[in-house]
Amino acid sequence: MAFREARVTMRIAITGATGNLGTTLLQALWEDGNHEIVGIARRRPPDEPPYAGVAWHTVDVAAPDAAEQLALPFADADAVVHLAWGFQPTHRRHYLRATGVDGTRAVLAAAATGGVGRVVHMSSSAVYAPGSYGRPVDESWPTTGVRSSVYSRDKVAAEDVVRRHVDAGAGPSVTVLRAGLIGQYRAGNQLLHYILPDWVPAGVLRVAPVVPIDRGMCIPAVHAEEAARAIVSATRQRKSGIYNIASDVPATGADVLAGLSVHGLHVPSRLLRAAAQVTWRLHLQPVDGGWIDLAYSTPLVDPARARDELGWVAHTEGPDVVRELAEGMVDRAGTGSPVLEDRSVLTRLTSALRRGEVGTRKPT
Repeated sequence: MAFREARVTMRIAITGATGNLGTTLLQALWEDGNHEIVGIARRRPPDEPPYAGVAWHTVDVAAPDAAEQLALPFADADAVVHLAWGFQPTHRRHYLRATGVDGTRAVLAAAATGGVGRVVHMSSSAVYAPGSYGRPVDESWPTTGVRSSVYSRDKVAAEDVVRRHVDAGAGPSVTVLRAGLIGQYRAGNQLLHYILPDWVPAGVLRVAPVVPIDRGMCIPAVHAEEAARAIVSATRQRKSGIYNIASDVPATGADVLAGLSVHGLHVPSRLLRAAAQVTWRLHLQPVDGGWIDLAYSTPLVDPARARDELGWVAHTEGPDVVRELAEGMVDRAGTGSPVLEDRSVLTRLTSALRRGEVGTRKPT
């Protein structure tokens, strides 16, 4: 008796496919159907689940010729999911801009040239203007961002690139997902790498007696698995437009402390911001003050449109997302991906000596 091969449902290309959300999206797509998956990343991951079985292409979307390099991986794709973004090095402003803004432009150009039908662009609640802290806003809220935050400004600029593409009326249709903080347990290593100086061992979180925090923190959050579900839904239903993606229940400073199993020392956000900015300028740690401004300025988001039009509902509440992420930081949780893998202090110090600390060295 002859058996026919299972029909491929869709060919989907994913930029940033080895990161926090990319890794989870691979898993979700394997579970969703017999998709042909093309992964795009700066560094190829190990041949293990969920990375095994993916057609990998190594491309840096910040490269001047990124649009040309993306032509091959985008060939014959039904959809492109654009997740690639740079969080470090914070002292290399040009590189972050090239990755987030120019990279988005390259993705849309390559998708248009290749005849791709749909692009799902992962944006952020960081595009929203201050003025409604602790209260949810819908997709019509002004998207001028938090001006002191590089991340926010670049997310706004990337959406401007998308908007100009849509207004031009040529190329693929676009779905924009504005997500809150995307967290999960195995993203712990990645976040540690982004926020800790290379000379500080990750185990410091296990012995820290207190953590300074403004207890008024209230942020939108979504679990990586549920953000991945939203992407799958957007690719399958082929809905264009903008959708907020977050739990109805926000995360707070108390949830961060609970996940870290530490006591908090209340410090007003303006003082946290000043301390972060000074120590960042001195290259003592890699997080600039704009991140503090973002955490205490970005409004919550109303996901009603995603629920009504995509049938998407977040089942994991924001406090659970943040607690799980914090626990992953304490446990140094990750995967074999170059983005999510564990890095010893020796490895991090060696990289710092060879290429500079995390806030200054250009990614390889």
